[in-house]
Amino acid sequence: MRRQVAFGMLCVSSLVLSACSNPERATAPAPGDPATAAAPAQAAEAPVDQNRPFLRVNLDKIEWRKADGNDLGVQTAIVEGDPAKPGYYLVVNRFPAGVMSRPHYHNDERHAIVLKGTWYTDEGDVFRPKETVPLKAGDYMRHPAGGHHYDGALDEEVIVAISGTGPSRTISLDGGDRWGKSK
Repeated sequence: MRRQVAFGMLCVSSLVLSACSNPERATAPAPGDPATAAAPAQAAEAPVDQNRPFLRVNLDKIEWRKADGNDLGVQTAIVEGDPAKPGYYLVVNRFPAGVMSRPHYHNDERHAIVLKGTWYTDEGDVFRPKETVPLKAGDYMRHPAGGHHYDGALDEEVIVAISGTGPSRTISLDGGDRWGKSK
C-alpha cells in the first residue's frame, strides 16, 4: 500500500513538473552552476520567485473536506493552488466504494493519476458503471476540456490526484446530482 502511494506521488510530481516545464528551461543549467554564471541572461525567461518554498504533503495527513454537492462520502483535498482561481492546481479526490461522479465535463483539461485502488472511468453522456474502464494505482488519464465523462469507485475506496489550470468548473450533463451509486 505504502509503495503504491509513494509511486502515485512520484507520478503526481512528474505531472507537476511536466505541466510547469518550459522547453527552453529544461536544458538550461541550474542557478549556481558554473555554466550559469558564464551564460548571458535571457530576457524571455519568466521571473523566478526565489522565496517560493518547497512543498511536501503527506497523504495520510492531508486535510479532507466533503466534495461539493455530495452526501455519498466523496472527499477532496487541495494540495496546491485553487481550482476556482486562475493558475495551476492539484487536488486529491477520495471515492468510497460504490460511488461515482455522474456524467459531467470541465472547462479545463485535467490530468489524473490513480494513487490507491482501481478507478473506473467512462466517456459519454449515459451513466453505465458496469461498462467502465478500470485504471489501477499508478495509471494515468487525461480529460480533455469539454470531454463528457464520469468516474469513481466500484468495490473499494479509490484515491485520485487531479491537476489542471483554473479557474475550473464542473458542469453536470443532466442537471441532476453530480454523484451517484455505482452499484
